[in-house]
Parts: sequence; C-alpha cells; structure tokens
Amino acid sequence: MHKKTLISTLVAFSLAGLLLGGCSSNSSSKKSSSSSDTKAAKVTKITAVGSTALQPLVEQAAQDYQASNKDVNLTVQGGGSGTGLSQVQQGAVQIGNSDIFAEQSSGIKAKQLVDHKVAVVGMTPVVNPQTGVKNVSMAQLRDIFTGKITNWQQVGGKNQKISVINRAQGSGTRATFESAVLEGKKAVTSQEQDSNGTVQKLVSTTPGAISYLAFSYVNDKVNALSINNVKPTDANVTDNKWTIWSYEHMYTKGQPDKATQGFLKYMNSGKVQGSLVNKLGYISIHDMKVTKNAKNVVAK
Repeated sequence: MHKKTLISTLVAFSLAGLLLGGCSSNSSSKKSSSSSDTKAAKVTKITAVGSTALQPLVEQAAQDYQASNKDVNLTVQGGGSGTGLSQVQQGAVQIGNSDIFAEQSSGIKAKQLVDHKVAVVGMTPVVNPQTGVKNVSMAQLRDIFTGKITNWQQVGGKNQKISVINRAQGSGTRATFESAVLEGKKAVTSQEQDSNGTVQKLVSTTPGAISYLAFSYVNDKVNALSINNVKPTDANVTDNKWTIWSYEHMYTKGQPDKATQGFLKYMNSGKVQGSLVNKLGYISIHDMKVTKNAKNVVAK
C-alpha cells in the first residue's frame, strides 16, 4: 500500500511539473513575442519629399544611414520643391526638400519652418547635341526662354526651330533658373515637365530642344551651354562666376525630433559633405566662397 501511495505521489508531482513547465514556456514565449513587438515598434519612420534636384543625394545618404541605423526607416520621394514645402508645413512629412527658400514659395509660412542647408546645386541650360550651339550670352538665353529667339540659326547654330521645355510651376529648379535669367520677364508658353530626369530624356531625344538641369543630371546625351563664355562648373559656382545656383534645403516644421535630427546631422557630416556630395554632382556648402539670401542677394 505504501509503495502504491508513493508511486501515485511521484506521478502527481511529475504531471504538475510538466504543466508548470508548459505554462512557463508559454509565458516565456509571450514575453519574447512582446519584447519583439516592442522592439519593432521602436523603428522610427521618416519621410522626405520634394525637390527632384536634391532627391539623388538624399536617397543615397538615406540608404547609407539606414545600414548602420536599423531603428530608422527612411522614405525619399520627389514631387518638386513646392510639394515638399507644402507637405512639411502641413505636418504630412518630417522633411520637405527644396531648391528655394521657404520665403520664396507662395502660401508657405516660412516662420513655422526650420531651414537645414545640406548642399549647393548648380543649374545649367542644356540643349539637344544636334543644335550646333555651345555658348550663348545671357541676353540670348533670356530671349530664347521668352520667345524672342525661335531658331538656332539666330545664335550661330543650325537652321532648326527651337523647342523650349520648361519645368512645371512649383519647381524650385524653375524658380532658380528664371530668377537668374529672365529678370522678371514672363517665360514663353511651352511644354512643362515635373522632374529633372524627364527633362534630361526629352532634351536628349527632341530635335532643337532646350531646357535646364541641375548639374547632377547632366550627361553625355545633352550639351550643357556656357553663358558669356563661362562654363557651368562647380568651381565657377563657388565664387558666383556661374550665377545659376541654389542651396539645397531640407526643411522641418519647427525643431526636428531626435531621429530626424540624427539624419540631418549625418547629411552635414564629413562622410556626406566630403565624399558623397561631390560624387553625385553637388557642391558642399563648406566649399562656397559666397552666400545667398532669400532675396537672392549674394555676398562674400
């Protein structure tokens, strides 16, 4: 009888141990799952929208930054400077990328935004390689974009009709170009495109075409024009010999949160400013010998 009782007692203890072990395992699993969910929830999403001129730099920098910052998820989109400024003002995105100062964009309350300058971009008129033109005066360029000059023969090129391709309203690249070239005159009515990439493709394939691009989009399929025999180079931008340029701004609505501030700090780091900026066709803000304000006043 004593043996049977002892065996029954041992069996009972064993079953209890298994049940408790199972509960412990489930509890541990739940804790592990909860811990995993908590970790996943800590990933901060940052969205940057706007300038297509700045987009390649921000995209590559974001990719590099995320490689060593797993707690940040960065999304970079184009849409134009006007879109970037509008969306960051609304609080729809964390960063609004722009080629122009917020003060220069209609409907934007610049005092609500904080400006983070991350690079300088030069912009140049570009033509289809078959036009036969490599240099124009600033006055000739103005007359082309206001419709006074309509044939390349008028500026020493082929007897070919000029086809003007403009950027869409709201484009920071357009605002910068028109401010530097048109002197307040109205641009000729023409087809409009909303990105540097699309313009580059159209100019390269359209006979007689002319438009303008950020330096970073110029390739051997289009010809960049000199103006008054000054070539569109980084060196000429740094001292304002080449006058068509702008800062690349990354605006935040008020002071950025910690995660966004971390990425903006990275954009101004030596890794980006000393390497990636030049590699992708931009100019480091630290290389500039002049400054420009929202009223386009340049000072040394």
